[in-house]
Amino acid sequence: MKKRFFERYNTLRNQILILFVAVMSIVLLFVGLVTFQLVSDLIKDNAEAQMKQTAVEAAGRIDSLYDQINLISKQAATNTMVQQVLENEQDGVPVLFQERQQLIQHMNELLAYSNGITSVELYTNEDKQIIPLGRSGTGAVLKSNWKQKADENKGSLVWIGEDSSSPYDYLAIRRVNLLNDSFEGGGYLLIKVAKNYFQLVEKSTQTKGYMVLLDQTEQIISSNYTDTSTALTIVPDKKEGYMEAEQYSALTGWRLMVFTPETIVMEGMSVVRSAVLISGFIGFLLFFVLSYFMSTVVTKPIFQLMRTMKRGRKGKLSLQPLSSSTIEINELNKTYNQMAGEINHLIQVVYEKELLRSKTELKALQSQINPHFLFNTLNALYWALEEKDEELAEQVIAMSELFRYTIETDEWVTVNQEIQHIERYMQLMKLRIGSRFSWEINVPEPLLHVRMPKLLIQPLVENALIHGVAKKTGNGHVSVDLKAVDAFIHVTVADNGMGMKAEQVKKVMEAIQTETMESLKGNGIAMINVNKRLQLYYPAHTEANLRISSIYGQGTVCTFELPVKEGEQLVQKDNSVS
Repeated sequence: MKKRFFERYNTLRNQILILFVAVMSIVLLFVGLVTFQLVSDLIKDNAEAQMKQTAVEAAGRIDSLYDQINLISKQAATNTMVQQVLENEQDGVPVLFQERQQLIQHMNELLAYSNGITSVELYTNEDKQIIPLGRSGTGAVLKSNWKQKADENKGSLVWIGEDSSSPYDYLAIRRVNLLNDSFEGGGYLLIKVAKNYFQLVEKSTQTKGYMVLLDQTEQIISSNYTDTSTALTIVPDKKEGYMEAEQYSALTGWRLMVFTPETIVMEGMSVVRSAVLISGFIGFLLFFVLSYFMSTVVTKPIFQLMRTMKRGRKGKLSLQPLSSSTIEINELNKTYNQMAGEINHLIQVVYEKELLRSKTELKALQSQINPHFLFNTLNALYWALEEKDEELAEQVIAMSELFRYTIETDEWVTVNQEIQHIERYMQLMKLRIGSRFSWEINVPEPLLHVRMPKLLIQPLVENALIHGVAKKTGNGHVSVDLKAVDAFIHVTVADNGMGMKAEQVKKVMEAIQTETMESLKGNGIAMINVNKRLQLYYPAHTEANLRISSIYGQGTVCTFELPVKEGEQLVQKDNSVS
């Protein structure tokens, strides 16, 4: 009887069931404790994140209020009448009473845009008070250290702190820079800011938490604690039972501190504790039922197959070795191995096709440059033959050098080779445009031997000549500047030609980004071509993209950056070739 029972129920499934039931109590107890701790930590983390977000939003609001004061005071400092009055004072011309009244009227109009500034006072460098009326400068209002800080900040707003003469105001100072050739200091603006302007939130009790806003000298600017004067002495004592978050403002140098009692954050943990107990009991029942249907023979090879699939995230799918498991598992392994082999093959094929497509596209873009360039060059030769026959031999030699450089198969040349090509091209184009055309090329000596893709700069020079200088009446000038900036070569091509309107610049930039040439005439094709070649040659460097700025009637500037290839060094020097 006992033997029959043992033979009947001593199955792998029942062994797994008995084993799992034996360890279930320990596992669930451990999981419950860990879950409770994780939930507790998660609640704290979420509370800290929320506090941090609150601090960020509050600090952002403070920065916005501060920036409003900064903007209004800047408008006051740059006011035309303020500038004129301070210049007259420097020249020894006294301010008239009528002018001071007008100044007060201007200031009141500015103050109407802010509910935080209570008053603005204007002083000369010698502490002579211009406005408001009714008090003359004695040197007692503007302290020397305030003026020193204002001078050090060169016209930026300087926060001073509490006004000792008024319990309801803060003080800030700004040096007034005269907007003449010297840009020197002509006086000072003393701004009074209402204390309630930086009010954080409504006053709250200590049990609900509070905020404290400190300036750069650790003095309290605002707090929602009921007793603001003692907030700093209470905060250190309460840190042990409080969760803290703080936010530093790079604009003002102020620090915002937020405190919340841990008891409030954790008051919902009793519900979590009950949920963990109920979930543990339900989990025990589910685990007891589900473990009956589990089998090591099934789970082990499945997990092995899963691990093999996960390793495929690194870029190549690995093959799963066959095991002495069930027929279904072996069939699954065989199917996966076949699929992995096919996917690896397809990945290789797609990679090779993409590489071939990039090379083909690069060659196609390169070939677009040659006919466009040859057409314009032959046009220039036509003008040379018609008007200046005596220079024909010299120009034919220059033309042959241009053709040779264009049709050479080397994709990479030195900066020196590219610059020589541009020089020959502009000498030839001077025959067409005449003496009204001039150019300038500035390249530091160390950059001449750096390698770069061929025909990246010349199309932009050609574009500047054909569509910029040639269409302008009067003298035209084109400049090409190369300079080393860190690990990049900064290339700038500028002309003083006709330029483009804002709508045309926008249209060209959109065409460059979308690579659509149908909607553009010839003046945009070269830019699209150069930008696309930059993307193909330097796919990992977004700084290489072509950038265009233009002012109608004044000229156009095209810039891009070339990353220096590994192994080549850039040395900053003052000497250049031009």
